[in-house]
Amino acid sequence: MGMSETLKAIADPVRRDILEMLKVEKKSAGEIGEKFNLTGATVSYHLSQLKKANLITENKYKNFIYYELNTSVFEDVLTWIYKLGGKA
Repeated sequence: MGMSETLKAIADPVRRDILEMLKVEKKSAGEIGEKFNLTGATVSYHLSQLKKANLITENKYKNFIYYELNTSVFEDVLTWIYKLGGKA
């Protein structure tokens, strides 16, 4: 995981909204796309950026791909932020 990719990925409000959705439960790209007024290609782009930053994982089930949070990356980011503040 690169910190630059992670911070870039969470800087976008749509991607933050996607992460909020996935906090509740895993979802398919179609389910994610239903919540936004975006093309399928744009949703795919956002998902690819989140995957590149290792913030989400994908699991295939039958004909669908489901996305879910990778919480370990958030732990790494929080540890880094705490260290900046002189903690940990």
